[in-house]
Amino acid sequence: MRKPIIAGNWKMNKTRDEAINFALGVSGRLPNYAECIVCAPFIILRDLVKRVPTNLAVGAQNMDYHDSGAFTGEVSPLMLKDTEVTHVIIGHSERRAYYNETDESVNLKVKKALEYDLVPIVCVGEVLAEREAGKTNEVLARQINEGFKDVNLDNPENLVVAYEPVWAIGTGKNASSEIAEEACKFIRTELEKIFGNKANDIRILYGGSVKPENIKEYMANPDVDGALVGGASLKVDSFVALCNYKD
Repeated sequence: MRKPIIAGNWKMNKTRDEAINFALGVSGRLPNYAECIVCAPFIILRDLVKRVPTNLAVGAQNMDYHDSGAFTGEVSPLMLKDTEVTHVIIGHSERRAYYNETDESVNLKVKKALEYDLVPIVCVGEVLAEREAGKTNEVLARQINEGFKDVNLDNPENLVVAYEPVWAIGTGKNASSEIAEEACKFIRTELEKIFGNKANDIRILYGGSVKPENIKEYMANPDVDGALVGGASLKVDSFVALCNYKD
């Protein structure tokens, strides 16, 4: 059985005090049946790690693939490891669209994250024009095969993939439960070509306007192992409700 993951991506939100209040607010309210994660801005990671309850993990939203060097404004995997975070989002559509992330840079970051025992949450997904042109599977296959090229995976639990249809992120247009399952199932098929039977143990999340009101229908699908949530993860009660989706 794959343990579900509910991961909040705070994006460029929350001050240090707001993050600490969030950690205090969710304490004692999260279930054991799901792995709960919040991915926060770099500047508050250290303080957040010190204050979260034991059943809430902390991740970063990005990292560089160099160990160190003259890369102004970047954060290395060594720095992330030093903050004691456990996860890192890689290849989010906003990074691809606004900061020129490519499948090649995603590949380098995935390898480096695994080298440092950080769990990469690797985002893939199509834009609206690609979906309307019937190219969803073509886009997903390219992102997966190039993003995981030559990646050595010892433990499949140390890799997470998030299907995020770009047209459903922050737009209020969530993909239907059927669309999410179809895409996640296809992603698992592509992962099998790379990792063999280990693909059965890789968690695949859906992300795109997920809310407490609709998470149950996504989680009912056999190939959807959780959710990567943006806006709905910012408020304590909403995040708690997402994590307790079975109740």
